Amino acid sequence: MTTTHEALERADDIALADKLQESRKLILTELHKLIVGQDDVIEQLLLSLFVGGNSLIIGVPGLAKTMLIQTIAQTVDLEFSRIQFTPDLMPSDITGTDLVQEDPKTGERKLVFVPGPIFGNIILADEINRTPPKTQSALLEAMQEHRVTVLGRTYDLGEPFYVFATQNPIELEGTYPLPEAQLDRFMFNIIIEYSSEDEEVEIVRGTTSIPTHTFNAVVSRQELVAFQQLVRRVPVADPVVRYAVGMVRASRPHHNGAPEFVKQWISYGASVRAAQYLILGAKARALLQGRYHVNFEDVRALAHPVLRHRILKNFHAESERITADELIDKLLEAVPVPSSGM
Repeated sequence: MTTTHEALERADDIALADKLQESRKLILTELHKLIVGQDDVIEQLLLSLFVGGNSLIIGVPGLAKTMLIQTIAQTVDLEFSRIQFTPDLMPSDITGTDLVQEDPKTGERKLVFVPGPIFGNIILADEINRTPPKTQSALLEAMQEHRVTVLGRTYDLGEPFYVFATQNPIELEGTYPLPEAQLDRFMFNIIIEYSSEDEEVEIVRGTTSIPTHTFNAVVSRQELVAFQQLVRRVPVADPVVRYAVGMVRASRPHHNGAPEFVKQWISYGASVRAAQYLILGAKARALLQGRYHVNFEDVRALAHPVLRHRILKNFHAESERITADELIDKLLEAVPVPSSGM
């Protein structure tokens, strides 16, 4: 795979990149005290962590979705908050609300804002599709702008800020599909599959004995913010950016250059936010692999988690049981990788 000629050059940036790689190893060491396997899932979550993006994790019950997020939260020096989404959850249960409180000295009553569980650094939105759209929408401003507005007043959330949401794909009764506007705010749609037989044996052995795991916070808040800024400073050659944008544009059925299968099976393609996350994720992936430049393979490797929740299939695709991942495979084949100018 052809690589770019643009790379980090400043000595302090290279030193910080080395620190990022070391932090990845330390986090993995802590995670593997409890988490068995799921290497691809963990890698995507770490990319999300170092980029500063939100992620949606989808898997059937019992695959340790919640445990994985909780464990990651223990390996970084951040405030963790869990929100269990239920049909009766209200927006104020997430954002907080103003309450009337009386000053014990003066007897004066006034409205005081009481922050909700959204005021943390790592937010676990557990079973996010089990609450109505009105309550789901309480996360929109927080996920995009890292702030919330309550009764006309805006409150900033602490940095760094992440929303890791879980969703069960098989129990659809009593659930509410996430609107496209909210799905688009997730950097990755991460799918957790069943583990191998040997991994399941290790999981059962480890979880049916007396727990002895203790976790250390190996990355600080300041380091995570620095890593996120470093990722954005990684240069990317123009052909790589154009390749990411070209793939996203090819997913839109009304685009002039869209492949025939896109027009046949897709109602709406990915937004420009998909291209942004492809490039940001590619930058972080390159750094985690010890490279100071981004190549086409970095973009291709992230196509599935970035695009699978941004492609809206039409009736024909649903009736033929065409999956989003199959459409992305076709996109990867249809959009040529530039072979010159690199």
